[in-house]
Amino acid sequence: MDDSPVSARVLSCVIVDDEPLATAVLQRYCAQLPFLQLVATFHDALSALAFLQSTAVDLVLLDIEMPGLTGMQLAQVLPTDRKPRIILTTAYNQYAVQGYELGVADYLVKPIAFQRFVQAVTRVHQSSTAAPLVPAAPAAVAAEPAQSTPVQTMADAMFVKNEHRLQRVAFDDILYIEGMKEYLMIYTADGGKILTLQSFRRVEEVLPPQRFARIHKSFVVALPRIEHVERGKVQVAGRLLPVGDAYRDAFMALIRAYNQL
Repeated sequence: MDDSPVSARVLSCVIVDDEPLATAVLQRYCAQLPFLQLVATFHDALSALAFLQSTAVDLVLLDIEMPGLTGMQLAQVLPTDRKPRIILTTAYNQYAVQGYELGVADYLVKPIAFQRFVQAVTRVHQSSTAAPLVPAAPAAVAAEPAQSTPVQTMADAMFVKNEHRLQRVAFDDILYIEGMKEYLMIYTADGGKILTLQSFRRVEEVLPPQRFARIHKSFVVALPRIEHVERGKVQVAGRLLPVGDAYRDAFMALIRAYNQL
């Protein structure tokens, strides 16, 4: 029997995932590993944030696509003095580079095989009593099948279809994005407007989550471009945009977390 500190160390962990089936799988996986202690499960990132602000844990198994506050946004605003290790658990592989830039321990693409789960959490377990873990290179995710998306990205910009061409839009230039039925209108700092046949869901997948927030069913805003917040509205480039009831709590939590109040 191995009584070394590494084998004796138990990791406290939480699951944050809005999909009941995915949550059930992760709970079952955790229960099979004696060095994991599942202390809480959350179905939205806001509830998880409130818990993690007052309770220190070792590991967060974190989904990305969730209503309100996304997994990426949650990872950005976790308390830095007791930030847990993060393993992203997602159906999308296009967030891999952003995830590793945030210093995540691993990136698991659903459906997650038990063997792959064990590999990821074992690395975190071993690193908890050793030197800081160096994440695997993002290239390792390339083996997962890619999902196509009409929006193409690079480090500082995205390309969107505009008429018969793909137009480059720098993230720094975006003021806000307005939904117009099946189209989106992208408003830029130079006063320009770019109309693209696109959905909010696809665009939100590629916008840097630390710089953009959904505030309404019809609006996404660039956080650095917000001039002020007042009575359920935000002002961007002189225009007042509404904050929807369904998005208000997540948006205000994000603003508070960024110390912008």
